[in-house]
Amino acid sequence: MNDKTLAPRPSTLDRDEFVARFGDIYEHSPWVAELTWERGLQPAQDTPAGLAEAMGQTLSSATAERQLEVIRAHPDLAGKAAIAGELTDDSTREQAGAGLDQCTPEEMARFERLNAAYKGKFGFPFVMAVKGSDRHAILAAFETRLENSPAEERRTAIEQINRIARFRLEERVANR
Repeated sequence: MNDKTLAPRPSTLDRDEFVARFGDIYEHSPWVAELTWERGLQPAQDTPAGLAEAMGQTLSSATAERQLEVIRAHPDLAGKAAIAGELTDDSTREQAGAGLDQCTPEEMARFERLNAAYKGKFGFPFVMAVKGSDRHAILAAFETRLENSPAEERRTAIEQINRIARFRLEERVANR
C-alpha cells in the first residue's frame, strides 16, 4: 500500500479546509469528514492509511441509522445511475475499472435482478470495494452476500465502504 503523505497534511488543515478536501471520500456523506476532524487529527493521520483508519473509526462508531444513511448514499453497481451517467466521478472510475461499463445484456439483467433481490432483503444497495475485482467476482459476491443476515450485511457494507475510502485516499496521493 502507498503510505506517502497526503498534501496538504490533513493534521494541519482547519475544519473547512479538511471537509473541502475530504468530505467527498464517503459517498454524499461529508459528516464523516466533519466528525473525524472534530475528534482531532495527529500527524499519524497524514497518510492515506492513517486518515482512512481515523475516518473508518468515525463511520464504524456511528449509530446504525447514520451508517445506513452512508450505505444508502451508494449507487447500485451497474445500475440505472451508472447507465444514465449520474454517478460521482469516483464511483464512475471505480465501476469502469471493474469492467461494469462493459457488461453484456445478460450480465446487466443479472445485476438488475441481484440489485432488486438485495435491496428487497436488506433495504439498502449492495456495496463492494470493486477495485482489483471484475464483474464476474462481483456477481459471485452478490450471490454469497445475499445469504447474510441483515446485521452481518450492514457490518460487511461498512467494511467495504471503509475499503473504498482507503482506495480513494491512496488514489489522491498517487495522482498528485
